[in-house]
Amino acid sequence: MTAPTATALPPRPASILSPIIDLLCVGGLSVVVLVPLLLFGGDELGFVGIGAVVWAQLLVNMSHFMASYRIVYRDREMIRRHKWAAIWIPLILIGFAALALVEARESEQPILLLLFFVVSSGYLAWHYTGQVWGMMASFAWLAGTGFDALERKLIRGSLRILLIWHVTWFLNFWLSRTASPLGEPVAQLYRVVTAASALAFVLGTLGLLRMARRTGRLPPLRAVVPWLAIFVWYAAILRWGLTGLFLVQLAHAIQYLGFPARVELNRITAAAAGRAAGRMAIYASGLLIASFLVTLMVPGPPMSILASSLGVEPGRVAPILIFYFINIHHYFTDGVIWKISNPEVRRELFAHVETKRQDGKDGRTVGRQVRARVDKKQGKKSSSKRRG
Repeated sequence: MTAPTATALPPRPASILSPIIDLLCVGGLSVVVLVPLLLFGGDELGFVGIGAVVWAQLLVNMSHFMASYRIVYRDREMIRRHKWAAIWIPLILIGFAALALVEARESEQPILLLLFFVVSSGYLAWHYTGQVWGMMASFAWLAGTGFDALERKLIRGSLRILLIWHVTWFLNFWLSRTASPLGEPVAQLYRVVTAASALAFVLGTLGLLRMARRTGRLPPLRAVVPWLAIFVWYAAILRWGLTGLFLVQLAHAIQYLGFPARVELNRITAAAAGRAAGRMAIYASGLLIASFLVTLMVPGPPMSILASSLGVEPGRVAPILIFYFINIHHYFTDGVIWKISNPEVRRELFAHVETKRQDGKDGRTVGRQVRARVDKKQGKKSSSKRRG
């Protein structure tokens, strides 16, 4: 018996990091963890402490913020290209945060803080659903396929319904803890949108089934899992409230981190391929250190403060405002730097895949080019001899 040759092995599927890591990060791990808890767990996760989740956020969630900042602020050219994300939005947010802090010290009903909360909540919903679609489109492209116009409308329509659910959940969560007259109408709207989530699942399923029928094969698993995962995530928020939200935020951050890591790895490989491992270790260490330092600068873990003090005391406003600032800025920067329709973004993210695809073709392509050049030279020599 002989060992199989390299040519006999099936080609390695295109991936961001690796097929298995991609599948786990894109939502597979969160589905494996959360589905059994949803099926067999109670209405409260007593063994999941908010403090423990906050410190997990320190290592994972804040790192995914820092990874975005690394892309936006990595050089002057990126800052000039994305002035709104890099300069103007932070300045505007700082101005609003300063006004909100002054208002909170002088008023018992901080309207600007509520506005920060509403904007952050709406942007978070847009960010979650937008990232899921970006994952689906990216992994469909890596699999050599894609979604047509109708499939995009069906799947993105399902995600829009989930976006509305997310926003109404936030509003209902906030207003149910106040004496606002809007509390009951929003609660009724929340119940209607929750029931409409079933329509979201149907629409997305139809889009995926149509893709399977059109292509003659099942949709790529790594493109389907993010869509399934967000339904599981929102089921966790529906079931466990803020605790579920903290767990989902971790899953969202894990889903994201592979993409900036791949951009960094592609850039390092292009500049110094032999030192990629060492430089990536420095990159990962830098993210963790920056995340730790940023969290220490906030007077108390902001997420635990947000969880325990919805009736905000003036002395606790500063850390919550910093938390809102980081979140809103992150959502905005991500919306700017991850436009897959932008050729430059695709080039940076998929440089490793394009190189492999070119290498796969070039056994024949380069050979044809070389033969063409040789034939051309020989033709020139023959014609020169005939002229001679």
